[in-house]
Amino acid sequence: MKLKMMYSFLNSDLNVIEKALEETMQAESPLLHHASLHLLQAGGKRLRPVFVLLAGKFGEYDINKIKNVAVSLELIHMASLVHDDVIDDAELRRGQLTIKAKWDNRIAMYTGDYLFARALEVLSAIEKPIAHQILANTLVELCIGEIEQIKDKFNYDQSVRTYFRRIKRKTAILIAVSCQLGAIAAHVEDEIHNKLYKIGYYIGMSYQIIDDVLDFMATEKELGKPAGGDLQQGNITLPVLFAMEDKKVRDEIIKVNEHTTAQELGKVLAIIKESDAIDRSLIISDQYLQKALTLIEELPQNRARNTLRDIAKTIGKRKF
Repeated sequence: MKLKMMYSFLNSDLNVIEKALEETMQAESPLLHHASLHLLQAGGKRLRPVFVLLAGKFGEYDINKIKNVAVSLELIHMASLVHDDVIDDAELRRGQLTIKAKWDNRIAMYTGDYLFARALEVLSAIEKPIAHQILANTLVELCIGEIEQIKDKFNYDQSVRTYFRRIKRKTAILIAVSCQLGAIAAHVEDEIHNKLYKIGYYIGMSYQIIDDVLDFMATEKELGKPAGGDLQQGNITLPVLFAMEDKKVRDEIIKVNEHTTAQELGKVLAIIKESDAIDRSLIISDQYLQKALTLIEELPQNRARNTLRDIAKTIGKRKF
């Protein structure tokens, strides 16, 4: 079953969120409006809003309230993508020109900042101080993750622990908070919303590791950007760290830099794919996934719990 079919019962509410996102893109500056809308229209899985809605199903579900959390977190995700593309000098995102490519770095940075600001404005409708504290902490962690990614570009001596800490800040925390804040907005008890945070964290870690594997195994058409782009941009991911445990492989990998040709990069990608790095990375991803599935079974029985379980399993089985 395709991912979207699993949460098709949420479609009407997701449409409400999509419309709210479009309304949020309105800006006095036509340029900010067009740049923001360009990113929105490029599409996306809207996974974070889905997690928000599913978490809300464990409490007093009111789409008119919970939509503010979903919109806010999707805006933060979009803003982080805009900033990522500037840092990585990326030309394509989801098969479309990035904002920095279509306009320039300055427009991209201001667009990202605008989306962050709008996210905070939207969430102000939630009258729960803990929600704002959680979001503030999340933004701090995201910023630290961005700085760490810049600092560790082409740092081939970084540890696996550094990688895990970075993907927590870059990806997992936002999925975790989507689950937690969705539950908080629906007045779910503390024990459940804390459990949902952990579930989102484990799913997010698994999701990002598989994303990093797909960067080596999927095609440019499937990725919507060039394969091996992470490595060429200096982002050292788990498959690379595992592959470099072999000295001969490491000697080839550390030659990669921003000036490496497509042919040279292709040879390095082939070496990594021939090693056991991909399989080992998938094992780690599955370990995180199993932790999420164990906690999901501890949640109250309802349709949202079953859907969370199905989504987690599907994320873990994405193919290349």
